[in-house]
Amino acid sequence: MALNKKQLKKYIKERIWKLQNANKPKVFGIGNNKTGTTSLKNAMQDLGFKVGKQRPAERMHHDWAKRDFEPIVEFCKTAEFFQDIPFSKPFTFIALDQAYPNSKFILTVRDNPEQWYNSLTKFHTKLWGKEGKMPTKEDLKEATYIYKGWAWEMSRYDYETPENEPYNKEILIQSYIDYNRQVKDYFRYRQNDLLILNVSKPTAYQDLCEFLGVKSDKKDFPWANKTADLKKRK
Repeated sequence: MALNKKQLKKYIKERIWKLQNANKPKVFGIGNNKTGTTSLKNAMQDLGFKVGKQRPAERMHHDWAKRDFEPIVEFCKTAEFFQDIPFSKPFTFIALDQAYPNSKFILTVRDNPEQWYNSLTKFHTKLWGKEGKMPTKEDLKEATYIYKGWAWEMSRYDYETPENEPYNKEILIQSYIDYNRQVKDYFRYRQNDLLILNVSKPTAYQDLCEFLGVKSDKKDFPWANKTADLKKRK
């Protein structure tokens, strides 16, 4: 299909950027969903980093599930900063660390695991639950985000919860604890490459800037209502 002048200009610009920047160090937000990842993304944009497109990245969750990291590594040539699925999933950070030496990794966290669980379930309930209840297997199969059934597929990929209880509290909280422990253990002798960040802390924004070696006149994170954003994109 022929490109119009505007599309061609955009294509050429993106190709030039890719050729010039593909091998530069990257920054990866590898914290679980609902740990301030959208606020981190907005901050990175404000700081001048080119942020990877999220929808194409989410579609690569299938590649992650097969532990096929080649498409993910290739996708990372398109920008400077990436976050959320599949970057927030186990093993991805290891593959990216090997593929992009000298990169920086940011593990966003909540005050405690239960706070994360409550945020995640509240978020999913607003998106896909019925009558204020947490989504069931049937609800997730009917959800139309990305495509119909994507939410259920991701639930099966991500969590070893019973089909009749996809949001089992004990299992989900343990997955959050285990993942954060894996990240910290992997970087235990390379603390300059990993920032553990709680965006609700008063010094969080300054900590981020110091970690990245950049300066900003701002002092706080730009907040975002991700639930509302997702509803608009459905």
